[in-house]
Amino acid sequence: MVASDKPLETAKAGSQEKFLNSDGVYLLSDRARELISDEERFAARNYAPLDLVVERAEGAWLWDVTGRRYLDCISSYSALNVGHCHPRVRAALVEQAGRVTLTSRALHNDRLPAFLERLTRVCGYDKAVPMNTGVEAVETAIKLARRWGYAVKRIPEGRAEIVVFENNFHGRTLTAVSASTTPEHREGFGPFLPGLVAVPFGDADALERAITANCCAVLLEPIQGEGGVNVPPDGYLKRVRSLCSANRALLIADEVQTGFGRTGDMFACDREGVKADVLVVGKALGGGYYPVSAALADDELMRLFQPGDHGSTFGGNPLASAVALAALDVIVSEDLPARAQRAGDAIVRGLRELASPAVAGVRGRGLLIGVATTVPARRLSEALLERGVAAKETRADLLRIAPPLVIDDDAVGYLLERFREALAAIDARP
Repeated sequence: MVASDKPLETAKAGSQEKFLNSDGVYLLSDRARELISDEERFAARNYAPLDLVVERAEGAWLWDVTGRRYLDCISSYSALNVGHCHPRVRAALVEQAGRVTLTSRALHNDRLPAFLERLTRVCGYDKAVPMNTGVEAVETAIKLARRWGYAVKRIPEGRAEIVVFENNFHGRTLTAVSASTTPEHREGFGPFLPGLVAVPFGDADALERAITANCCAVLLEPIQGEGGVNVPPDGYLKRVRSLCSANRALLIADEVQTGFGRTGDMFACDREGVKADVLVVGKALGGGYYPVSAALADDELMRLFQPGDHGSTFGGNPLASAVALAALDVIVSEDLPARAQRAGDAIVRGLRELASPAVAGVRGRGLLIGVATTVPARRLSEALLERGVAAKETRADLLRIAPPLVIDDDAVGYLLERFREALAAIDARP
């Protein structure tokens, strides 16, 4: 045992060097360094997280293992629209956890009907397929679109095409990376799923040229989050909707990140009055407690799924249903879309007033905001972290600001002041 333990201890000690600053002083507490090192010993290196070890959270705030407070401007990529540990969602989780948590869809459960009724009414569709993660719901939508293409549009078997967009992000499964145009998402994972055609985002003419007789669907993020907070031109979504209708192609809206109030509307497509044929939702639907997602469509489409065609052991389980129902009630009753619009306007306005050579521009909608940088965005991210704000780069030159929608005016002021300090420090040390 002694011989086998020693290499681990050596590796653990050596890894501490990354936490030293130029003066040889540790940037993190002993406890934080120990936890990060232990994680790195056993976890695959498929993430590059900030050096912040969170111990507890509430609302829009995080506390690390030393008790220091940080404003959360990541919100788990929109999974925390209702904030951390919302008491109404927590109560629903605890109550349901003591009754029944899982039955699989081999049986009915008493919580699923109320959840589905609420979900379909909020989203404006007849039916939903409950799943767990956002990418599972995307896969569900793709399967439904292909089934429709062959059964209804009569596309020759094996020839169905789906148009996607450059710089998209629909998840990490093989189907999702097949649709991606980001080289680092694709390298080493081929061969890829055929039938996915990529066109530039925001270019309606390019989309029109790409839609062929074999096109069964167009898969669209109304605002690209992971791709760089890319907001399309005004009228673009309406044009996409019109092209889909004219060419008998389904419009699939992936609103996993933009949905449930994030952009200042309940859904980002609402801004132009566009209704997709298939709506994909997730993240915020779980209220920050539990993975819940869904694909929604009207009866005409959903009847194409028959028993055995698609499913999920955990999708629609009673615990997920109780949590998601509570999360939906919070989103609606607390009018989180309107709160996101007000707070987002204030943040964008304040950021644009911060004159700094490190900032090339600010874009976004609601509380999905991108800060384009002339320095590495990770550098700005780390400068903010030192000052009590957790925000992460999404591209090398773009920092994303996406706090929980429950952020209040004081927190907005705190964010802008810390931004001012971080930029001043960067500008003083080019």
